[in-house]
Amino acid sequence: WADEEGSLASLSAERLGLQGELWVFFAETKVMQNSGKEGVPKRARPGSPAYEHHTPEKCVSPWQDADPNRLPARHWGTEQLCYYLCRNDVDDPEVQRCFQENELTGSVLPFLNDSYLEKMGIRCQGSRTKVLLCLRKLEQTYTDMMKVFNDPIHGHIEMHPLLVRIIDTPQFQRLRYIKQLGGTYYVFPGASHNRFEHSLGVGHLAGRLVRALQERQPELDISQRDILCVQIAGLCHDLGHGPFSHMFDGRFIPLANPKSKWKHEQASVKMFEYLIASNELGPVMEYYGLCLPEDIDFIKEQIGGPTNANGCSGPYRGRPKEKSFLYEIVANHRNGIDVDKWDYFARDCHHLGIQNNFDYERFIKFARVCEVDMEKHICTRDKEVGNLYDMFHTRNCLHRRAYQHKVGNIIETMITDAFLKADKYIKIKGSKGKEYHLSTAIEDMNAYTKLTDDIFLTILRSDLPELHEAQEILRKIERRDLYKYLGETQPPEGNEIQKEQYDLLPAEVAASKPETEIQDVGLKAEDFIVDVINMDYGMKKKNPINNVRFYCKSDITKAVKITKEQVSKFLPEKFAEQLIRVYCKKTDRESISVARKYFVQWCLVKNFSKPQDGDVVAPELTPMKEGWSQDKSDKCQHSKEYSRVSKTLF
Repeated sequence: WADEEGSLASLSAERLGLQGELWVFFAETKVMQNSGKEGVPKRARPGSPAYEHHTPEKCVSPWQDADPNRLPARHWGTEQLCYYLCRNDVDDPEVQRCFQENELTGSVLPFLNDSYLEKMGIRCQGSRTKVLLCLRKLEQTYTDMMKVFNDPIHGHIEMHPLLVRIIDTPQFQRLRYIKQLGGTYYVFPGASHNRFEHSLGVGHLAGRLVRALQERQPELDISQRDILCVQIAGLCHDLGHGPFSHMFDGRFIPLANPKSKWKHEQASVKMFEYLIASNELGPVMEYYGLCLPEDIDFIKEQIGGPTNANGCSGPYRGRPKEKSFLYEIVANHRNGIDVDKWDYFARDCHHLGIQNNFDYERFIKFARVCEVDMEKHICTRDKEVGNLYDMFHTRNCLHRRAYQHKVGNIIETMITDAFLKADKYIKIKGSKGKEYHLSTAIEDMNAYTKLTDDIFLTILRSDLPELHEAQEILRKIERRDLYKYLGETQPPEGNEIQKEQYDLLPAEVAASKPETEIQDVGLKAEDFIVDVINMDYGMKKKNPINNVRFYCKSDITKAVKITKEQVSKFLPEKFAEQLIRVYCKKTDRESISVARKYFVQWCLVKNFSKPQDGDVVAPELTPMKEGWSQDKSDKCQHSKEYSRVSKTLF
C-alpha cells in the first residue's frame, strides 16, 4: 500500500467509501512505523512498569493516546454519518432528512434505538430497523479493536476495550488468586480454576444473551449502552469474594463477627466503586458512551440488587420498568436462571470431571421477552421446561458431589479455625495507612484488595509465635490429618434445625452418651463439629420453575405458566432438605469409635434419620428405635424367601 518513499499508492476514496479510510489509516500507520516515527504503542514487556496489571492475552492502548490521524465514528459530524448511511444502501430521503434536521453526530450512536429514531420522524419500521443494523455494524467496525481471549469453556471470546480496561486493574487481577471452589481443590485435584476466568465467562455469556434478545426483538430498544452495562455487571459480579470464595463469607465472617450480615455481593459493589475511582475509569466509561452516574447505578443494581426499594417508580434506578428484564441476565432473583450459573455449571463440571447436563445454548436460542403481569420478563419456549429442570438437577448434583463434599467441607472448617486463631495477629494496611485484621479488611477496599488465598501461606510461613496454633491446623491439612467424619443424618420434615440453634448442637452430641457400656474417652462439646447444610433448588422449599414463564409456538407473545404435573411424574416432590454432618476433632481410633456411638445415640434421641452406617458402628443402639428397623416390605420379602428355601431343603 505504500512505496519506498512512504507515499501512499493512489486509491479511489470514491471506490472504497469510508471503509477505505480504515485501510488508508492502516497504511499510514505502517509508514510511520517503517520511518521510525511514533506509531501504535507497543505492548510492554514482562518486568516493565506498564506490564504489571495487563492481561497476558491482550493489552489495550490507553484511550487518551489514540492516534490523532484516526477519526473514530463517535467523532463524526452529520455529513459523515449521512454519507456512511448512503454508501451502505440506507438512502431513504426521509432518513437523510431526519438526520440532517436533527443534526445527529457520531456522539449519539451509543444512545440510538428504535424509539429514538421514531421520535426523530422516521415512521417506517423497516427503515428504522435498517438504520439500526447499519449503525450497529458501524459501531463494531470503527470501535477500538475487540480483544480476544482463548477460554477453555467458551472458546475464543471477544472483549470490548472498556471491559479490558476494567480487567487490567489490580482489583480485578486479584481474582486470579482466589480459587473458584475454595477447599474443594483439596478433594478434586482438577478444581484449580479461579474467580478470574469465571468472571470472564459470565461477562461473555451476559453479552451473548442480551445481544440475542436485541437481534430477536428490536422493539425492546436494547442499546449499545445497555449491552456494555450488562457485560460489565457480569464481569464484576464476583469482585467481592474473599479468600477461598464462599468459605470466607459463609463460614469465617459469621464466626469472626456473628452480628455481621456481610455478603460478598455487597463487597462486589464496593469493590466496583473502588475500582472505578482508584483507576480513574469514569472518563473512560464516558468516552465509550456510558452515562454517569445512571449507568454506574444500573451496573451496581445488577450485582447487588435494587437500591431504590421504596421508590414509587419501581425498585431500580438504573433502568426504567420497560427494561426490567435486563436485571434477569447476570443475577436473576426471580427464578435463579442466569448466566452466572451457566458459566459455573460448565466450568466447574469441566474441572471437576463431572458431566454437565444443562445446555445453555438452547436457552439463548429460545430466549424471548414477554409481558407478565404488566412487567417484561425473559421467557423461553414451552418445550424447554425439561431442560430447565435438568439445570436445577445439575446444580443439586454439583452441591452433593462437590460443593458440599464431606471432606471438602471439613477442610474449609479447618481453614476457618486457623483463620479465626490468626485473625487478630494479621495486619493489612489499608487507606491512609490504617491497619486492619483478617475479619475487618472488608471495611476498607484498599486493604481488602490485598486479601486473597495467599493468606494461607502467609500464616503457614510466618515467624510470629502467636500464629503457632493456626499453623498447626494448616499443617494438619497438608499432612491430611483431618478432623474425622462420624456420619450424616436428616431431621424430620418440619423439624429442621434453625440457625440460632447451631451453636448448641456440639454440646447436645457430647451429652448423648449411650446407656450401653462403652469406653470413657472424655469427649467434650469442643471435640465435636456439627455442620448443617441446607440443600435446595435455589429458592428454599419452592419450585423455581413456578416463577418461569414460557411461550408457545402458536403465539410467541403470550407468556404461560407450566406446572410440574404438566411435565412429568418423575420430577421431585420436594425442593429442599437439610443434611446434618458430625465430625470429631480427636483422631485416635478409640475416640472415633466411641464418638460414632455418641452420634448414633444423638440421632436416636432427636428422632433424626438413621445414619447409613448406624447398624455397623452401633449395632446395639439401632434396634432401640422402631422406625430404624427393616420396613414391612423387607420383612415380608425375607419371610417369603425363608419359606421358599425351607420347602426346597426339607
